[in-house]
Amino acid sequence: MADLIGLPAPPAVGASALPAGTYEDACVFVTGAGTGLGKAIASEFARLGAAIVIGSRKEEHLQAGRDAIDALGARVLAVRCDIREPESVAAAFDAAEAEFGLPGVLVNNAAANFPVPAEDMSPNAWRTVVDITLNGTFFCAREFGRRHLVAGTPGSIINVGASYAWTGGPGFVHSAAAKAGVKNLTESLAVEWGPYGIQVNGLVPGLFPHEDMTSDIRGNIDRTHDKDRTQPALRVGQRQELGWAATFLASPYARFISGHTLVVDGANWQRRSLTNPAVETVRDQMGRGPFDPNPPR
Repeated sequence: MADLIGLPAPPAVGASALPAGTYEDACVFVTGAGTGLGKAIASEFARLGAAIVIGSRKEEHLQAGRDAIDALGARVLAVRCDIREPESVAAAFDAAEAEFGLPGVLVNNAAANFPVPAEDMSPNAWRTVVDITLNGTFFCAREFGRRHLVAGTPGSIINVGASYAWTGGPGFVHSAAAKAGVKNLTESLAVEWGPYGIQVNGLVPGLFPHEDMTSDIRGNIDRTHDKDRTQPALRVGQRQELGWAATFLASPYARFISGHTLVVDGANWQRRSLTNPAVETVRDQMGRGPFDPNPPR
């Protein structure tokens, strides 16, 4: 029997399959790029010459993203932006256009998520996650699309999704529903805006350890040694791998790819067991105990 070796490790951070300067004359707007995977995606565009615009609500995230791009020697603008508010989105695009010209690439990375059983979820929790993840993605895409339609210029949108858009996400009903909407939005806009030269694709990350992970993901990694034995690849992803996928999708070499959602997870989401394990409720997995419709305040 062959030894299990898993998928090979990627090249080191800083390598690229695309020619140097691929994005030399481009402005790339990345929401939520101050931390985590958004920062990793923005960094790969920056290494290829792009001017980066970072949009975030939090000043500390804006500063962290600005510092990361500055360290690469790339041009960067950090703008406060609440993607739930169309007026805030428009103002952020105004600032980007004034500084670098109309962004040619938009990466809708910002989202909200936290684990909670559906029966415990408050209306406000539902609205907040859907408002940021789905509505915010649409408002940013709409602003980008309208400006390019007026200018008569091509562009590329990448919407960061999640694999439970296909499968459902017990414990994450709000996020799973919103991400399913993002997937459908991606496919719909690709058809609507293709005639105007705007491609729209989705990008789904697998497990990429980073500093901005939710506590449940962090806990899973801590318990299972980076999950290396629970994934077909026998390893987790390295952040630059997601950045490389994004830079390819928006590059001149992927112009005929549109309406597609690319999953970068080492085939983990497609795994199936020959014999299903015993069902464990979401409440049990979270250690919540029986449902109480009137919990103490």
